[in-house]
Amino acid sequence: MVGLGLSTYTYTWAIGVPGNMPQQPMDAFGLLELATKYHINRVQIADNIPLNQLSETELERLKHFSDSRRIQIEVGARGLYQEKIDKYLELAAYFGSPFLRFVIDEGTYRPPLDEIIQLIQQNLPKFERAGIPLAIENHDRLKGRDLIRIIQHTDPHLVGICLDTVNSLGAGEGLQEVLQQLAPYTLNFHIKDFSIQRKSHQMGFEVVGQPAGSGMLDIPEIMQVLDDFRKCISCTLELWTSPEKTLEDTIAKEREWAEKSLKYLKTVGIIN
Repeated sequence: MVGLGLSTYTYTWAIGVPGNMPQQPMDAFGLLELATKYHINRVQIADNIPLNQLSETELERLKHFSDSRRIQIEVGARGLYQEKIDKYLELAAYFGSPFLRFVIDEGTYRPPLDEIIQLIQQNLPKFERAGIPLAIENHDRLKGRDLIRIIQHTDPHLVGICLDTVNSLGAGEGLQEVLQQLAPYTLNFHIKDFSIQRKSHQMGFEVVGQPAGSGMLDIPEIMQVLDDFRKCISCTLELWTSPEKTLEDTIAKEREWAEKSLKYLKTVGIIN
């Protein structure tokens, strides 16, 4: 069973959502403090705390802080274009990240499939020299078959998947379909539990987040599928915490959901 990590998307509201910024947003050090509290030895710092915007001094402090607590930092980014690849591959090497997780699209940047493949092909020697594979997150636009095409036309040894349990609904694909296609390539698994509820007027459904173990996911079954391929390096708790009336109440709920999720994951053996 692979180890469990926290993410900047475990505590999305505490870090800050555009238009809903707390007075004192959680930073990377705050996330590492929580990992220490819960005896978690890995943390995924994704694009909502962009590492490329930290100064050299701040990066040095963060590395010293994580090393002193024996917490591995997994580096994540959004926007797969050359400048970001160069900077974040450097950051991944600096922090000793076991992979570099990327969401391809960013804002209006939505490159076509052939352009994505060509860009990754051009950068394969850099990933190989660094000894760090690229983990592409299934994120809304691209279907499973598109992601497989990217991998097969680049290098399956250097390019894999960051498998999110919910994101592919945006591409019209359910979890079982995505798992069947992408499990053989999965380097990192995002545990994001959810439920699907029919609207009161019966015309449509709503996908809402849940604490791990409280929704529709059969997490032990999914982990068994991933274990069978012996490729997944880590799994990461993420939450889609539904908002309360105030931001303060939402942040408190988010912490409660994180604690509840970690307790559940410990009961099924997914914890360090």
